[in-house]
Amino acid sequence: MAELLVVLVLGGLLLVLAATRYPALRWSLVGLPLATVRVLISYGAVMDSCGLAVAPSRLRALAVRATTRRQVRRVPPRRGIVRPTATGLRFRLRLAPGQQPADLASSAERLRHAWGVHGVYISPVKPGVVELRLVGVDVLKEVRMPKPVADDLRVPVALREDALPFVRDYRAIPHQLVLGATLSGKSMYLRHLLTGLARQPVALVGIDCKRGVELAPFAPRLSALATDPDEAAELLPVLVREMEDRYDLIRARQSIGPGTPDEEITSDIWGLPGSERPVPIVLFVDEVAELFLTATRKDEERRDEMVTHLIRLAQLGRAAGIYLEICGQRFGAELGKGATMLRAQLTGRVCHRVNDESSAKMALGDIAPDAVTAACSIAPERPGLAVAGDTSGGWTRIRTPYLSLADAAICRDTAALVPNVPALKPFTPA
Repeated sequence: MAELLVVLVLGGLLLVLAATRYPALRWSLVGLPLATVRVLISYGAVMDSCGLAVAPSRLRALAVRATTRRQVRRVPPRRGIVRPTATGLRFRLRLAPGQQPADLASSAERLRHAWGVHGVYISPVKPGVVELRLVGVDVLKEVRMPKPVADDLRVPVALREDALPFVRDYRAIPHQLVLGATLSGKSMYLRHLLTGLARQPVALVGIDCKRGVELAPFAPRLSALATDPDEAAELLPVLVREMEDRYDLIRARQSIGPGTPDEEITSDIWGLPGSERPVPIVLFVDEVAELFLTATRKDEERRDEMVTHLIRLAQLGRAAGIYLEICGQRFGAELGKGATMLRAQLTGRVCHRVNDESSAKMALGDIAPDAVTAACSIAPERPGLAVAGDTSGGWTRIRTPYLSLADAAICRDTAALVPNVPALKPFTPA
């Protein structure tokens, strides 16, 4: 009996210690059963108190009065099966007539407190149906990415606050702006992108005006690298000519004859046959402000030419399979002519911790004004935390896990995958 008591005490202490050290384990053992019971028992009352219940149909009201003579109560949205996940719960709701997903989104904070979870997130599934994801723990405190699956220009680079992976999809969002102060995690975000793309048949091109300290470790996998503004001024015209050659290839393919099948008519490289399709090119520009800074009149002419090339690539590059990833600490109109026009072409926006509110407005103010406050509240002790948005107006918090340069050695192992792009040969790093 004494031995059994000792085993139980020691087991309880180990369980408490493990639950304290690993919040996900505590959630799985304690939080998940409690939250499930709480949702099942209080669902109707919570929906009613949050103003999400509606009056029943006339037929149902007449049936209740005829059979029970009780007062007719309001009916909550019909709930589907509650399914547990590794970080919380999820279930679907069928909206009542007159309701919309925004009604539930506005009550997400009240639902979070009512059910005692870390967060409640609503996503539309189809007209009239939404999915509620209940997250029990702060998944951004210690990021644990799911098994990475990177293919077809899609790279999971971070974890969203709703426990879903944040995937950088170049086919859907061709160009992106990434802002962040020093030690904010911007370089870590860049590392994940490079290592994810290194396994794919894609040409990686870098412009790193910090003498190459950020991109040089990935040189074995890069097709071209410029480490100062002078080299960048030589590289960008080459990329523009490559883009023009690809448009000539697409136009030649569009010589449509009367018997040409519809599937052979294309307006971008992805409609070309695999044997004719050129490899996609992803251009990484680190510290883009260095391309705008000038000291002499000659520098101004070089700056204007480089900015013009970047704007042309941003406007026309998608159909030619050329994608931009523009990174910097600040990117606004004060950089000079063309900065605002270039920023307007960058559909995706990722804003890490910044030094002032105006920098957050440069990244997110024109697409998601509500996200500016969230970006300004990022604490310095949480590197890698960022706010991601796009021109649709939606935004979410994300966090990139730590990735050391030693772990990024995949770029050496995949050096054989560097595609043959003759125009970039003079810029291939040694």
